[in-house]
This record gives sequence, C-alpha cells and structure tokens, in this order.
Amino acid sequence: MSRNATSARRSALALSGLLLGAGSLHFVAPKFFDAIVPRSLPGDARTYTYASGVAELAVGASLLVPRTRRLGGTAAAALFVAVFPANVQMAVDWVRSDKTSSAQKALAVGRLPLQVPLVIAALRARRSPTPGHHGH
Repeated sequence: MSRNATSARRSALALSGLLLGAGSLHFVAPKFFDAIVPRSLPGDARTYTYASGVAELAVGASLLVPRTRRLGGTAAAALFVAVFPANVQMAVDWVRSDKTSSAQKALAVGRLPLQVPLVIAALRARRSPTPGHHGH
C-alpha cells in the first residue's frame, strides 16, 4: 500500500471512530446537543440532535468499509461543514454565559478552526483505495 493510501486509510479509520463516538453520544446525552442546535432552525432541537446522530453513525460506518469509503469521505466532509453552525452556536452561548469558565469559553472558540483539518482529513480519506483498485 502506498504512503498516500496508508494515510488515507488512517484518516478514514480515525474519522470513523470520531463519528461513531460522537453519533452515539447524540443518543446517550442528547440534552447537550439540543442546546447547541441553532435556534434559527425550525422545529424541535431534539429532532436535529437525533438526525445528526444518525448521520454521524452512518457516515462513520461508511468510512470503515473500504467499498464505501470514498462516499463516506465525501459525506464526512459535508457533515463537518453542515454541523459548523452548531459549533458556532455553542461558542456564542458559552462566551455569553456566566456559567462557563474562561477555559470552557476558550475551548468553545478554539475548536471552531478545527473543522478545517477535519474536512481535509475527510477528503484525504476519499483517496483510500477501494477493493479491486490499486491506486496507480
């Protein structure tokens, strides 16, 4: 396996673990996620929490399977862009809150730029060779 293919496989597996873990948390601790759903979205926050949890689980699973990894990488990149408004909402809420510490506020704001390397890793995961493809 080439260095690029190995890097792509590692990206896919790491993102898969991240997404499967985060997706599971949407069902284990939904109140946290409900709180960061942008208030401008219509409907119930819990619906968005569960829908995004299902999306994260599905995308995470697709990254595990070599045959669906290319699609999974594309979907992961799109998902990381789609959830960015929730991350912004969390940062705004935490910065404005008297209940969050300075460290929590810094963490909430500091994690916003981390979406960029996540999108890059998702796009890298797309380059993992599928069965029958030797990456020439």
